[in-house]
Amino acid sequence: MNILKKSVALLSSVLIAVTAFAGEFPDISISEVKALLGTTKATIIDVNGTDSYNSGHVPGALNFDVVEANLAKVLPENKDALIIAYCGNPRCSAYQAAAKAAEKLGYKNVKHMSAGIAGWKKAGEKTEAVK
Repeated sequence: MNILKKSVALLSSVLIAVTAFAGEFPDISISEVKALLGTTKATIIDVNGTDSYNSGHVPGALNFDVVEANLAKVLPENKDALIIAYCGNPRCSAYQAAAKAAEKLGYKNVKHMSAGIAGWKKAGEKTEAVK
């Protein structure tokens, strides 16, 4: 019985940690991101690396590899501005590099497009490529 109690306690701790980790940045849907394209209401950051970015990214997204060192200069002055970070797919956590960097700069409205570029493409949304 002691082993069962320890197992339940361990499982509970893991679930709490995973839940807390998963909710660090609120999710934003593909349709919500699509509605923001072409507006100045959001800054979108692609964290998939330059090769992936060049082959196809959400239109208007910034290449984190290129802007990381000067992020403070490319993000809006308004710290309440919407910042959206994404990477490859729902299992990818690379987006956190951009989300945490924006948060560290004082941005309070940072969201995660968890579907990533894979979900964006699967939904039939257009991408932008660098030639």
